[in-house]
Amino acid sequence: MLTTRRIFLMTVSASAAGLGSGAYAQAMVDETSPQATALGYVAEATKADVKKFPKYAAGQVCGNCALYQGKATDAAAACPLFAGKQVSGKGWCSAWAKKG
Repeated sequence: MLTTRRIFLMTVSASAAGLGSGAYAQAMVDETSPQATALGYVAEATKADVKKFPKYAAGQVCGNCALYQGKATDAAAACPLFAGKQVSGKGWCSAWAKKG
């Protein structure tokens, strides 16, 4: 329940700020940006730093995260954590949450 509430609040916050995805093409998240670095975002989940982010488990990818705003099969889609940017469907970050 806590994870669902957290996801809801993050999504609402991003949407309220006008940061939701649009119908236009968005740039990909830069793995070296401060926010991506803080969240441990990598475009390829298998490259996640498991020492720094022990929460990572094999099989966790952006495409099956509750925050991913595309279909699980999409190569990339918007994520409310990265305003105006797309994440790789094969990516991962420490905010990963199981899709309900």
